[in-house]
Formats: sequence, C-alpha cells, structure tokens
Amino acid sequence: MILDCKGKSLDLTHPQIMGILNVTPDSFSDGGQFFGEDVALKQAKQMVADGATIVDVGGESTRPGATTVSVEREIERVIPVIEAIESEIDVVISIDTSKPEVMRAAIAAGAGLINDVQALRVKGALDAAFELEVPVCLMHAQGTPKTMQERPHYEDVVAEVTSFLLERVEICEAHGIKRDKLIVDPGFGFGKRARHNLRLMKYLEQIVHLDLPVLVGISRKSIIGELLNVSMEERLSGSLAMASLAVWKGAKLIRTHDVKETAQAVKLSNYVMQVKDFD
Repeated sequence: MILDCKGKSLDLTHPQIMGILNVTPDSFSDGGQFFGEDVALKQAKQMVADGATIVDVGGESTRPGATTVSVEREIERVIPVIEAIESEIDVVISIDTSKPEVMRAAIAAGAGLINDVQALRVKGALDAAFELEVPVCLMHAQGTPKTMQERPHYEDVVAEVTSFLLERVEICEAHGIKRDKLIVDPGFGFGKRARHNLRLMKYLEQIVHLDLPVLVGISRKSIIGELLNVSMEERLSGSLAMASLAVWKGAKLIRTHDVKETAQAVKLSNYVMQVKDFD
C-alpha cells in the first residue's frame, strides 16, 4: 500500500518509522528539549538521517494529566517548525493535533498527514480532514489526556478498542473520507492500565485484521517503566522490544523518540518476517 501524503509517497508494504518531534515545554518524555525552531529542525534532520520517513510534529502535550492549549498557541508552536522542515528536508511531515484549525494551518504549511489522538471527534475535525484530503491516523483514547489515567476500565479491551476504531472508520467513510486515507492506532497508554496495554499487544492482529495500516506508539511509555521498574531514561530496551513485537504482529508504522535504534530493530524484525520457510 502506498499512501499519498500531499505529493510525498509513503510505502507501507513494509514498516515505516515515525519520529516524534514535540515542540512543547511539557511533553512526558522530551518536553522542552526541542522547543524552538532551530533545535527542532536540527532534530528533524537527525531523525531522517537515522531512518525516519515521517516526522510527527506536536505542539500540545497529550501526556497523562496534560491541560489543553489554545489554537493560537499551538499554531504558533508548530507552523514555523513545519515550514522549516518542509523547506529543508524531503520527508513526510505529520501534524499531531485534534484541532481542525491547526490541521488546516499545518497542511497549508507543508504537513501531509494528520495524527489525531481524538480520532476526528472534535467539532469540525471531520470536515477539515475531508477538505484537506491527506491521510489521517485515528487513535483510540478513553477520556482526555487530563483524565484518561484516573480510572480506565474495560470489559474486553481488545474488542472495545477494535469496535471503536471500526466505528470511527465508518463515520469517516460516511463523511466522504476515503478508506485508503485512513490509519488506525490502538492508543497504547491512552486511558489504559498496564494489563490493557499488554492485552492489546498480544492480540494486535485483531486490529490489523481491519485491513488498514496500524500505527503503534509505545516509545518510553509508562507500561515499560512500571513492568521493568526503570526510569524514563532507561526505557529504550523495553521500547525496542515492544516495537519489534508490534511489527511481528503486523503494525506498519512505529512512532518513536529513539529513531536510530528503533529503525534497526524494526529492520531486523522485518528481515525475519520475510524469510521463506524453505530457502
């Protein structure tokens, strides 16, 4: 499958790496680290050199407990960075936002993909996605970033997440958004406890069976720290293990802070998957 991201092609016949570029002061892992146009552009160049085919630019933290920022502030943060990347690097740029105004501004500035943790549920987002005609990633989240980790509960997390994503896909199609423009993301860590995340990974193929590209973002997530009893700075090994499992289960996009290491792990996983039994 080849995605057309505003004139730039993304080949999903094999897994691709989405590098995380948070231009925020308060993101859970790298808040403030790339807060500024020059340092953000430098990081984007490094991620592409390390193997990223997508740079995901976000101007509002979605960490647990995060509060929202205004449309104006989010645009102020992301647009100069998107314009700089577009002018200097040949890479697909993704805008990590739920706000239709930010979606429009970002696509006009050079982004070619929308990554929405609210799955186009914000008023006006469906209209924006339809009008912009770029690929959209629909993510599952229970609650909002501010409240999602307070008391997450599921009867059957795999069935409920799969059902939610299928419903959002159907709503998008009814709104005129073509199915071949859609990506789905089970939303690891978004309104889910460790056991929910583990079950989603174990049965990820059920979401893959929706026959849409699956994005997995589990880089440095709290599940890794909780289960391995390691700090934020020590979560690389766990992140790579989870990324490799996701690719083995059928994920086509891996969203990560650690591009070089993840690209290597994913490449090796893909080599194993391509081996023919009787070579």
